Amino acid sequence: MSCHDLNTVVEIPSSSKKIVLVGNPNVGKSVFFNVLTGVYVDVSNFPGTTVDISHGKYKDDFILDTPGVYGVSSFNDEERVARDVILNGDIILNVVDALHLERDLFLTQQIIDMGKPVIVALNMMDDVKRNGINIDIKKLSKELGVKVIATTATKGEGINEVKNALDYATSGNRLNIVKEHIAKIENNVNIPSEALLVLEEDENIIGRNNVKFNEKLREEIYMARRRRVDEIINKVVSESNKGASFSTKLGRWMLRPITGIPILLASLYIIYQIIGVFVAQTVVGVTEEVIMGGYYNDFIMDLFSKFVTEESFIGELLIGEFGLFTMTPIYLLGLLLPLVVGFYFILSALEDSGYLPRIATLVDRVLVGLGLNGRAVIPMILGFGCVTMATITTRILGSKRERFIATMLLGLAIPCSAQIGVIAGLVAPLGFKYAMIYVITIFAVFVLSGTFLNKVMPGESTDLLIDLPPLRLPRLSNVLKKTYTKSIMFMKEAGPLFALGAAIITVMQYTGALDSIIGVFAPITEGFLKLDPRVATAFIMGIVRRDFGAAGLASLANQGLLSAPQIIVALVAITLFVPCIAAIMVIFKERSWKESAGIWIGSFIISFLTAGILAQIII
Repeated sequence: MSCHDLNTVVEIPSSSKKIVLVGNPNVGKSVFFNVLTGVYVDVSNFPGTTVDISHGKYKDDFILDTPGVYGVSSFNDEERVARDVILNGDIILNVVDALHLERDLFLTQQIIDMGKPVIVALNMMDDVKRNGINIDIKKLSKELGVKVIATTATKGEGINEVKNALDYATSGNRLNIVKEHIAKIENNVNIPSEALLVLEEDENIIGRNNVKFNEKLREEIYMARRRRVDEIINKVVSESNKGASFSTKLGRWMLRPITGIPILLASLYIIYQIIGVFVAQTVVGVTEEVIMGGYYNDFIMDLFSKFVTEESFIGELLIGEFGLFTMTPIYLLGLLLPLVVGFYFILSALEDSGYLPRIATLVDRVLVGLGLNGRAVIPMILGFGCVTMATITTRILGSKRERFIATMLLGLAIPCSAQIGVIAGLVAPLGFKYAMIYVITIFAVFVLSGTFLNKVMPGESTDLLIDLPPLRLPRLSNVLKKTYTKSIMFMKEAGPLFALGAAIITVMQYTGALDSIIGVFAPITEGFLKLDPRVATAFIMGIVRRDFGAAGLASLANQGLLSAPQIIVALVAITLFVPCIAAIMVIFKERSWKESAGIWIGSFIISFLTAGILAQIII
């Protein structure tokens, strides 16, 4: 865009300066714009876009308000418009949210790297004081190389200082990497400030100037800018509890390991009690076993028995053990719906309160070695309530790679609450020694599997780049709205898949394929695992419901068919074995068929291999 193009937005006399307001979304730019321009404001549609530009007069100069953006490149219309207006501006007034300095200074440094005269209005300083944060304004100004003015625009504080400083705007301190390369191309572009965007490989700018620049510098420049911002923050920002509110102090305690870990453990215990105990056991006990498994199932059986027999294929398909009108609605409405609603309610409350990003930040370093980042702590903990529900929560992870690793670890090494109850009942009488063998084996498989997947899977997991909003009480209306919307969306997605899974299992059962699978497992169970061949039946039961499988082992143990070492080997196998049918269906819904098959087959192999090696050692 040329200056002539800018004049298609607003007619600006050549003698007037163009003062451009720039900032991230919701930093208070509109307050500055209104104070500078008064009530005589025009809005024009920017050529070639649907983006509106507000503009007005300040003395003999013109103020142009750009859209709120996090950078000025070619990623969307807002950034392109902001970029083009900045390129043609004479003075840049960059409004920065002082409470989120580490986020906003990235844009500030990018504008400075363009070589434009800049004034920085450090806004919302009242929030900074309330949060017990100290910012060294003089040092910040020196680091950036531009005038920085502390403001609270809504109260009119610092506005006059900003007005007086506009005539004295200066170019700031460019990054060294930018200074090194920019001289090579600055004379070959129409507007000198476009040189930075050529370095960043902005296709529009390169095409406009017919400049060819072969070095792949964009990522290098972006990383250098992020490091520079972090350096500045470390130099100019400090925290103090003096004058800080309790919520601010609590937010800081949540991030420090010595206080954050106990707070996290207490919070996770509460979440587990709500989801893993109250919802997964008490509520589901009513909805699945009483309402759906009792009243609903009796009604359906009475209704359909008038038309079909249970022994026929149609009867098996419709009202059999895995029938479309029996297992599918019972699992969906009796088991999954309460868990989905409970999970989304807790997750929405954590998001709305501002605690969720603090949990992710606290545990990030621990999970990096497993190819995950801090966000993965949520599905991992929820997995101890219900692996099916936890698999759904892997959606919050930032990459396909992370979602695969998390789903694999959930299906492999996290026993659900129903299974834990039976396992605890079996292990407790065996004594501390066998309990530790079981716990250490499962934990070792979890860590080794995550580490292995992190090493062999292509690509890298995402860094934890997360904003830390202020802590606050969640708004019930927001939480309920999110819970309702997400729960309905999930049920619509999951329903058809569960129906398909029920039909496939019915066919396998009717044709005898399930019995054949039990026969295939028997030699492995008896030979390699050194267990009674009837344990294979418990494994198959575990596919239907994990706790069914564990209960099957308990029955064999009560009959005296399994010794103490054999119980531990069997429990390790059934814990690492493929998850229940509900979790399997969700895994196939959340991951691709290829990935889901890999998770399923991988669980089989790891389960029997680990249990077999353990059997050779302790039996």
